[in-house]
Amino acid sequence: MSSLSDLVRGVLKVDPQAPAMEYEQRWRTWGDLGRVVAGIDEALAAAGLGPGTRVAGLLRNHPLTAASLLAVVTGDRCIVTLNPALPDDRLASDILALKPPAIIGLERDWARAPVRDAARQVGCLGLLLSDDSERPVRPVDGLEEVRGQDLRREAPGVAIEMLTSGTTGTPKRIPLKAASLDKGVAAAGVYDGRKPGDPPRLRGGVQIVNSPFAHISGVFSLFNCVAAGRASCLLDRFSVETFTDAVRRHRPKVAGAPPSALRMILDAKVPKDDLASLVAFRAGTAPLDPDLADEFYARYGIPVLQNYGATEFAGGVAGWTLGDFKAHHEDKRGSVGRLNPGVSARIVAAESGEVLPHGEEGLLELKAEQLGDGASWIRTTDLGVLDADGFLWINGRYDNAIIRGGFKVFPDDVVRALEGHPAIREAAVVGLPDPRLGQTPAAAYILRSGVTPPPEDELRSFLREKLLPYQVPMRLMQVAELPRTPSLKVSQPDLKAMFEAAAS
Repeated sequence: MSSLSDLVRGVLKVDPQAPAMEYEQRWRTWGDLGRVVAGIDEALAAAGLGPGTRVAGLLRNHPLTAASLLAVVTGDRCIVTLNPALPDDRLASDILALKPPAIIGLERDWARAPVRDAARQVGCLGLLLSDDSERPVRPVDGLEEVRGQDLRREAPGVAIEMLTSGTTGTPKRIPLKAASLDKGVAAAGVYDGRKPGDPPRLRGGVQIVNSPFAHISGVFSLFNCVAAGRASCLLDRFSVETFTDAVRRHRPKVAGAPPSALRMILDAKVPKDDLASLVAFRAGTAPLDPDLADEFYARYGIPVLQNYGATEFAGGVAGWTLGDFKAHHEDKRGSVGRLNPGVSARIVAAESGEVLPHGEEGLLELKAEQLGDGASWIRTTDLGVLDADGFLWINGRYDNAIIRGGFKVFPDDVVRALEGHPAIREAAVVGLPDPRLGQTPAAAYILRSGVTPPPEDELRSFLREKLLPYQVPMRLMQVAELPRTPSLKVSQPDLKAMFEAAAS
């Protein structure tokens, strides 16, 4: 087993009676999670599905699902992520396409007839998770054994087949190597004082986990939390009400959520006392507007510490520590933080690949043991700036540019301008096809609570003062909510569909 497997399984055994995970105000112990892990180990081994086997998981945010994730990955198998939030037909299609030899899920998901039918058609083993302390893992009726002949069984060395967020298009399935996850979790120990080689132990405090397990942020949060030996409060998803309730009850020192959550908290005018325990707020999964971070800090006195990573990176590669914030939050404003230990970065010209000096913008390239072979530079599609102190700024995606009559419009520039208007809480920008110009930018926005919608001509005048003429959106649309991926990023394909529907 890997060092991560030894650490996680060791934590489960330190004190089996100690509280480990609260969900809907009910606690499960480390022993409860351990029994699920042992049950999955036994069921998979009995079915002949040993190390290196692909095992699909219907990944709801639930303690039993969390235990199944821990079991599969630390058992040197590969978890293949299935998103139970998908409609029945799409979820069934995923199962038929993936052909896993086993699927693990909760009773509510096995109650979905298309899911059961797809599993039977594939011929896989079905495992049902329950709170039965004597038998927390049992076969699904009719799916007691592996019968399929053309199953995709093996993924040696791979810990997770994880879907990307699908922010800009159809989600892609990325194989994350076990060694990369191991090193990524070890590197993240810098944020909570955990060092490689530390023995398993339990720590005080409760960590709030609200990122979806169907996204890398949720998986990474779970493994970081368990590896640290910290109890958690698991939420189905972020909402202002459930999040602030969890903070009030558990009084964590650090909590986190996507930047959109900061806007929701500010817009809801959450009382300062409700967040009084927090000494830092971690924000990731999407770009963080420094003005938003400043507004949150001014309102609550809580530093916002951004992290930068991606599914392909097996977690984070850069981020802020509280010490860095205290020393540098003014002179490094807008940065995603300092490169994690063991991560190297450089900035190159998009066209020539020439390495650029510190302070110049170009495409970000990364090198680290958790990325590929650890010896090769991996080019991202992110526009970045790196300074001599190892702080990194991300200025949008190069491949996300809207080409309007030959001019490049970067959506993040337009979003920042829109969100600078006092009436707008959040905005998103997409490119729509145009027969004359190729593409034109279109923007949707959510108003702050209790404000009067600005007239469109006033809003356009405001934008003309902040943007070049070709950057000003051709279409502006006020919406109650923006379409989102499971990680709370704005879904560009769904937003484009909203504009198309509005025009028809």
